[in-house]
Amino acid sequence: MISVEGLKVEFNATPLFEDVSYVINKKDRIALVGKNGAGKSTMLKILAGLQQPTEGVVSVPRDCTIGYLPQVMKLADSRTVMQEAEQAFAHIHELQADIERINRELAERTDYESDDYQKLIERFTHLNDRFLMMGGTNYQAEIERTLQGLGFERADFDRPTSEFSGGWRMRIELAKLLLQRPDVLLLDEPTNHLDIESIQWLEQFLATRANAVVLVSHDRAFLNNVTTRTIEISCGHIYDYKAKYDDFVRLRKERREQQLRAYENQQKQIEDTEAFIERFRYKATKAVQVQSRIKQLAKLERIEVDEEDNSALRLKFTCSSRSGNYPVICENVAKAYGDHVVFHDVNLTINRGEKVAFVGKNGEGKSTLVKCIMGEIADYTGRLTLGHNVQIGYFAQNQAQLLDENLTVFDTIDRVAVGDIRTRIRDILGAFMFGGEASEKKVRVLSGGERTRLAMIKLLLEPVNFLILDEPTNHLDMRSKDVLKDAIRDFDGTVILVSHDRDFLDGLATKVYEFGGGLVKEHLGGIYDFLRSKNLTTDSLEKDNGGRLDALFQDKGKPSKASAKDKGDEKSARLSYEEQKERNKRLKKLERRVADSEAEIAEIESAIAILEAQMATPEGASDMSLYEKHQKLKTRLDEVMEEWDAASTELEQAKGA
Repeated sequence: MISVEGLKVEFNATPLFEDVSYVINKKDRIALVGKNGAGKSTMLKILAGLQQPTEGVVSVPRDCTIGYLPQVMKLADSRTVMQEAEQAFAHIHELQADIERINRELAERTDYESDDYQKLIERFTHLNDRFLMMGGTNYQAEIERTLQGLGFERADFDRPTSEFSGGWRMRIELAKLLLQRPDVLLLDEPTNHLDIESIQWLEQFLATRANAVVLVSHDRAFLNNVTTRTIEISCGHIYDYKAKYDDFVRLRKERREQQLRAYENQQKQIEDTEAFIERFRYKATKAVQVQSRIKQLAKLERIEVDEEDNSALRLKFTCSSRSGNYPVICENVAKAYGDHVVFHDVNLTINRGEKVAFVGKNGEGKSTLVKCIMGEIADYTGRLTLGHNVQIGYFAQNQAQLLDENLTVFDTIDRVAVGDIRTRIRDILGAFMFGGEASEKKVRVLSGGERTRLAMIKLLLEPVNFLILDEPTNHLDMRSKDVLKDAIRDFDGTVILVSHDRDFLDGLATKVYEFGGGLVKEHLGGIYDFLRSKNLTTDSLEKDNGGRLDALFQDKGKPSKASAKDKGDEKSARLSYEEQKERNKRLKKLERRVADSEAEIAEIESAIAILEAQMATPEGASDMSLYEKHQKLKTRLDEVMEEWDAASTELEQAKGA
């Protein structure tokens, strides 16, 4: 369908990639992968016709339609959500206007027997058939299903787009593209602004209803669920595999190992041949054999090993010091903006060393609760307690955009570095792939991934024992995400992760807090345990989306019916969910008992220290009342220690049950 031949792109005489050739076929699902800066977004712009290559040709058939969603775009704010989405059907509106015009003309004319009148009737019939075939009578329902699939409520349809954040307006643009059904869909990081449920809906849509798709994404689970072909841009070349991403990684490794073995064998053969030539070059009796070997070497097709990009950042969060056992405790916390209640009755306890995930639809309060914990929002109700010696490092969603664009990379870090770190700034920048001339780049010319890495360096320089990361993986490439994931896993402190990236959260989060409908629900286990429980207990995707998945992918004449077995599974799952809720309540009570005991122990020990300091003075040594108070405090300390020990033991047993 689209043919790419001999493509080359240069920036400042430096080739980004060259001699690139491939074909995009009908129904292809292509993942375009590579490290940040490899040229993925540039490739999409060239395919979309928005950028010209230095050399090469992109051949697109005349009747082929292309839809392109960039990472960043300027959006109009003059329409409502529904009116903006209807722009996808502008061609239908034009067709409808033509039909209405011809209909009026037919009604006004009286030359019923003329050839012109007959031709007008034929044209009207043709346009009307085309209008019906293009879905002219039911496109409104299609718009509603798509908008709901991407997370919009019906109440949002008549709201001006100017009331929505940039992320939600990007969803409107994505909806318009999907509704247009182009022959080739080019998507650059479409999941950056989507929650988990909308990502799952988009996966289903692209896998079953879209035509050809070329996709740039760093969401491994999304790529694996959508794509069937992977094109990697690496070291200026492309490597094309008819496989989804995980299979591509395995096949690429196997291919390189085979190339290395073949290369080593060939090098041994070449060395032996050259040694033979050198040894017998001047012997007349071996002249024929020497000439034969020389010709063999000249004809030999040299094996090349694919270049491997080994540049990668090295990341390590160092836990500054030990915090209290419970870094965050929320008791009946609520936050509202006027009549709009963001959340209420939030009760949660985060233990030291835990790594928890905040998930849910955008706008349900994840970032708001984070800001309450950070102290950026203070007008909430309820009680929010930070534990002893909690030092927070915060990575906000827009952290990369908060950087000063006029500074260089080096100056950005130089301004926050203190002490001995200042002497190692260039080493630190090199570890984050900002070595050499890259450290002198202005922030304004950095890509999204480079800005995110730079913001992460600033966070690393802060001494913390509690990390709060709000969408830290946006704009990071696969390898950088893996490095960040390993660094968080090895971090000894406490972590809150606000993320919609299932693969990133998998193996990291051991507890999930779900935000939705003004509530915050606790789910024990990892992200996939949470998603399974959602499907088993509440069928949340179908309910929250107003049955949009069924409406979109199911034959209307054949409504689905849950089997008796499925219903039995749901009943048992609901039972286990209720039991789990009771268990969680009991755990929270025990955790509060332990926390209260620890607080009282700290107070008593402080009072004892003050008394002992007084008793060490000449005046205090003769004051018997001090000795009586000291004895009472020691007795009370023993009692509280016993209570703490009993509560801690009970808590450990409850957790192990």
